[in-house]
Amino acid sequence: MSSDHFTMTINGAAERGLESFEIENPASGNVFAVAPDCTQAELDLAVASARDAFHSWRTVPIEERRTLIKSFAQKLEQEAKNLAPLLTEEQGKTKVDALTDIMGGAWWLDETCRYDLPDIISEDSAARLVVTRREPIGVVAAIVPWNYPVMLAMLKVAPALLAGNTLILKPAPTTPLTTLRIGEIAREIFPAGVLNVISGSDKLGPLITSHPGIDKVSFTGSTQTGRQVMRSAAATLKSLTLELGGNDACIVMPSVDVEALAPGLFWAAFTNAGQVCIAAKRLYIHEDIYEPMKAAIAAYAKTVKVGRGSDPDTQIGPVQNRAQFKRVESLIQDAHDNGYEFLMGGKVTPGEGYFIPVSILDNPPESARIVQEEQFGPVLPLMKFSSVDELIDRVNESELGLGASVWSNDSGEADAIARRLNVGTVWINEGQNLSPHASFGGWKQSGLGSEGAQSGLEAYTIPKTVFKTRVAGGAG
Repeated sequence: MSSDHFTMTINGAAERGLESFEIENPASGNVFAVAPDCTQAELDLAVASARDAFHSWRTVPIEERRTLIKSFAQKLEQEAKNLAPLLTEEQGKTKVDALTDIMGGAWWLDETCRYDLPDIISEDSAARLVVTRREPIGVVAAIVPWNYPVMLAMLKVAPALLAGNTLILKPAPTTPLTTLRIGEIAREIFPAGVLNVISGSDKLGPLITSHPGIDKVSFTGSTQTGRQVMRSAAATLKSLTLELGGNDACIVMPSVDVEALAPGLFWAAFTNAGQVCIAAKRLYIHEDIYEPMKAAIAAYAKTVKVGRGSDPDTQIGPVQNRAQFKRVESLIQDAHDNGYEFLMGGKVTPGEGYFIPVSILDNPPESARIVQEEQFGPVLPLMKFSSVDELIDRVNESELGLGASVWSNDSGEADAIARRLNVGTVWINEGQNLSPHASFGGWKQSGLGSEGAQSGLEAYTIPKTVFKTRVAGGAG
């Protein structure tokens, strides 16, 4: 077990915590570290420090807040190579993916600083001046999942702080360590209480979402947990941003170059062992190219190495935690129980760590669990279609609507399909591309609100309109 001491950051200082919990390496299943398990009293202290800091932080000119955030981004980038091995150890992802996660977080911080919150003048007449300003909400709680612990945290940290809020950041119970280290960096840059970083077991999330001293919750995670967050936040009518589950359809039209496209389709689904909210979760291939495309994808998949993230040759690591491993395993077993055919994989070999082989199913029915549910693991159903109209109905019947992708060499065809998909983001001839300069959010049960761009910044504010009559006593 690691002898390193991991501390929370509360009111600008290190907090070891009264309680602790164990952290596993998913490549071995063994405990290698312990993290502070934040208690109610420690959460109260973090909230109180954030509330105290809010009164002064909101008055700091946005240019000064921008400078501090950019300094934070620069320091995070400088420390990325030192942090990446720890992220690999706790998350399981490859060294390359770990570095990308951290550098992506630094980039998101820096790019968000391009945005501003200008006043909007809706009337400027002889009688009246009407101005709408964007005011910070107050104390924000950011709850982050385990698949991209750093980048998904910075998606929330950047706009929340730039808008003038103070923040309590909680990483997932299975991946808190790198985020706690990043909290140490934050202590050197931000005033005390502006950015608090706490960690905890499963009991901590509900304490945060129900806390009366927290004004907004920004949560990324499963739809099921998102519903619980919404119920918990309802008592005090907290502002919410919810980026929830996805069952993203990937649509492949017959005009594509089969051999050239196969690797791109594979990684659209299997990046980070399929543990990406916007990964291709169900792949629909036109019947004219179904047979050669499935063969090309399977052939490429056989060249990809699954192993420990610390191995430099590994391209896909383990599933991150035991609970998710068991869930993906149950989907594979369900496919076997129903007689669905696997092109490859489909057999989980007992051993150390949470490893599941790349598994690809050959045309299971639309009703199959592996099609209807979000797998969030390295298992992918390939399905055949003939009619675009029928396909659109199949895709849109899902209760989720996070994203989708369309692959076609006919630009007009791709655009027409994209317009008919009931999802928040559509990628054409690419996948899994997010930008700080584009709005990202889901339809239906894939979430509430959006992140990124101007709308993502404004999601951490409240509009305040001031009516100013030019002559006192002139109002009727």
